[in-house]
Amino acid sequence: MTTSPYTCQSAFDGSRMRVLLHVDLHDGAEQQFLDAYEQMRDRVASVPGHLGDQLCQSMDDPSQWVITSEWATALPYLAWVSSEEHLETVRPLQACVRELRSLRYGIVRETGSAHPGAGGLQTSVRVGDGVTRHALTFRVRPGSESKVAEILAGYAPPRARVDDSTRLRRTTLFMHGNRVVRTVEVEGDLMAALRHVSRQPEVRAVEEALNPHLEQHRDLGDPDSARTFFARAAMPPVHHVARGGPEPSGLTRHALYYPAREGCGTALARLLGRQDEAAAADPAGPVHRSTVFQRQDVVVRLIDVRGDPEADPVRALGVHGPRKAAVLARLLDGGALGIEGPLTSERATTRLLAHAGMALITDRSAAPA
Repeated sequence: MTTSPYTCQSAFDGSRMRVLLHVDLHDGAEQQFLDAYEQMRDRVASVPGHLGDQLCQSMDDPSQWVITSEWATALPYLAWVSSEEHLETVRPLQACVRELRSLRYGIVRETGSAHPGAGGLQTSVRVGDGVTRHALTFRVRPGSESKVAEILAGYAPPRARVDDSTRLRRTTLFMHGNRVVRTVEVEGDLMAALRHVSRQPEVRAVEEALNPHLEQHRDLGDPDSARTFFARAAMPPVHHVARGGPEPSGLTRHALYYPAREGCGTALARLLGRQDEAAAADPAGPVHRSTVFQRQDVVVRLIDVRGDPEADPVRALGVHGPRKAAVLARLLDGGALGIEGPLTSERATTRLLAHAGMALITDRSAAPA
């Protein structure tokens, strides 16, 4: 038996997807919740790629519900949950709900006939590394960048241990102009870890200090305001690849910002994911691990690299191979980065690497329990 040279998790494999939404209601809110669901289900049914859903109530605890939905592939679902329409559609549910937890699964095997025209089954078993990755992005008011960087760099990391099965691994923050990107790595239950982090006094103090500088107003004391802010800030990981074998020493972490032309975010993220997957099989490449995050036309690529990325800018950018730089140039909003023209020379790719690189603000492992 041979060992795969890398592990890969991708939203671009074309398989159908099942989403499970676990819902914990406030006491006595069951009928209100059912009425809200009836109002929203026709809107959800009309979303492209949505194949159907079921609403289920626990037979043991009436406050516990599960909404299961099936999607043609992951991509239409991710586009839907990142939209303003989604926020407005689910808003009537918020008054009923104590807690929500969403889980996504690729369909590997099934009994019965497939949906005509939908994606297929997941063709291979995904092999992970026991870590869940999460990212948020938001903008701060122009002129406040240095103050925001100071605030973000100054907080003490929260405790690593969340519970017996969940542990915080690493939090890394970057800035590109007035855009902030925060990535979190978790072993175990992501939502439990995020709740744990949000309750820490040092984290709450940082978040409160950020509030006056945010472009989008939020009130963390108002559950609806906080939910709306974090829903708009969430960047799902759409592709992750890591080399197999022991982790080499001397890895450094970087983030690259790829603003896409309007409507091209998914195509750009797919290009980067495929490039990273192909490069992972090459032991000479500098990128040991890569995660591509995407929200609409905002794409961020988090990479752990051996050596200086500038020593191999083509591979660091994820555009190695014939014509890949030309494809990236067509999908990328170069004007947003201050880069115009084709990426046909080493000088051009080196310049793009410099303009796409995000400033590292802090990179910390969680404090011991």
